[in-house]
This record gives sequence, structure tokens and C-alpha cells, in this order.
Amino acid sequence: MKQWIVASALAVALAAQAACKPDEKPVFLSFDTGHMGVAPLVADLLKRYDAQATFFLANEPTLSDGRTLDEEWAPWWRARAAEGHDFGSHTWSHDIWMEDLPDGRFRMKVQAGVEPPKMRDLSAAEYCEELNKTAQRFTEMTGRRLDPIFRAPAGKTSPSLLAAAKACGYSHVGWSPAGFLGDELPSERYPNEQLLSRALKNVKPGDILMAHLGIWSRQDAWAPAVLEPLMKGLKDKGYCFAPLREHPRYAGLMRGGSAERPLAARKP
Repeated sequence: MKQWIVASALAVALAAQAACKPDEKPVFLSFDTGHMGVAPLVADLLKRYDAQATFFLANEPTLSDGRTLDEEWAPWWRARAAEGHDFGSHTWSHDIWMEDLPDGRFRMKVQAGVEPPKMRDLSAAEYCEELNKTAQRFTEMTGRRLDPIFRAPAGKTSPSLLAAAKACGYSHVGWSPAGFLGDELPSERYPNEQLLSRALKNVKPGDILMAHLGIWSRQDAWAPAVLEPLMKGLKDKGYCFAPLREHPRYAGLMRGGSAERPLAARKP
């Protein structure tokens, strides 16, 4: 417990140091979980560029035949929490919304990494449990609470799904049109050079940027080939990388950080 308190204090101090300066243009870099093959590299780049980011966690398969939220990766998540980044749920099983059903449930496609997809139906309460399970595991690993945000896998939602998540304490975070960085696109059609050029041209101040901690299907790795020159290029253009808690849409929601949020989100 003492180590967790120290980590929380360090996170607050680091977050204060990383705030954008008045003459800088903020963008909000976010990462969804993936196979974790590039996770150490991402962490190094964030430190090198004094960048704060937001991570959305699901329990996905990894290159080492484990899962993103198992004990192998707990130290990595602890270190990122100590650095003061923001964290949200990506659902435990990586459930992709497909449609609302007449009985109030949601038709979901469970698909993560190289695992074959399967269909299942979830009630609002069961969807809340998916979000909460990630939050509870995050607290077990890091000693701090998850922030009151989530990102639906593939960004797919409906008004009913958003209402169900909001009822148990989570607000949805998507990404800006220019913030789709393309790391999940096929590299033969979208080479790294094209993705880098497009992002440097189109990203605007205030954009939420989205990438992953490793994509199974892309042949030419997006990181570091795109991520490192993208961060350098944006820095050179006067941008800074801010945590989502500084975004005007989410600042009020996340003010005070996760310390004010109960360990488990409210049930609907």
C-alpha cells in the first residue's frame, strides 16, 4: 500500500510537470491495447518527448501467448500509472458492438488479436461488468483507480450502449478524423510513409489521436517507423502531448483524477 501511495504522489507531480505551456498546441495521444510487442518502445518515446498519453485497456492476447492484463504486464502498467498517464476501459473481452436488440440487449462480436471472432448478446448490466472488470484489474495491478472513461472497441456504439456505460460511470472517448493514425490498416495499401505524411499534414490542435500497442495484421510495424517521426514532427510544429484530463470535453469529468472515483463503477 505504501508503494501505491508513493506511485500516486509521483503521478501527480509528473502530470503537473507535463502540462502544456501557454504557447504550445495540445494534442491528445491515446493507445488501445494490442499484442504489446511495441509497448516498451511506446513507453520510451513518451518519456523522451515528455508526453502524457491515455491508454484504453482490454484483456487481449499478446505475442508471448499471455494476455495484456496478466502478471507479465502488470509492472509495465504500474510504471505508466506512476508516470501520470490517463487510463480508461476498452471492455474486458474486447466486445465490438454490432446492433441493439429488441429486448434491450446488445449483439456483440468478441474479437481480439488473432483469436477467431464469436458472437454473444449482453444486457446493459453485463456490459457494465465488462467495463468494471477491466477497472478492477487495473486497480489490482497499479493501486490506483481507472479514470471514468471508456473506448468502445472499433469505436462502434449506439445511444443505448452509451447510456448503459454512462449509467455505470463511464463516458465514451472516440478520436478525431485526423487522429485515426492508421496503424491497423494493411501496410501494402497504406505504407508507413503515407500514414506519417497524412498525419503531419492533417492533425490539428485539440485532436485526439488513436493508435495501438501492437497490431497483429500489419506487416510493416507502424511503431517506431511512424510514431517516432510523428512525435518529433508535431513537436517541431509547436505541439505538445497532453493527457485527456486536460481536454475541454473531459476536463470537468476527470477533474481531481481517479482518486475521487470508487474502486468499482456504479451498477446501472
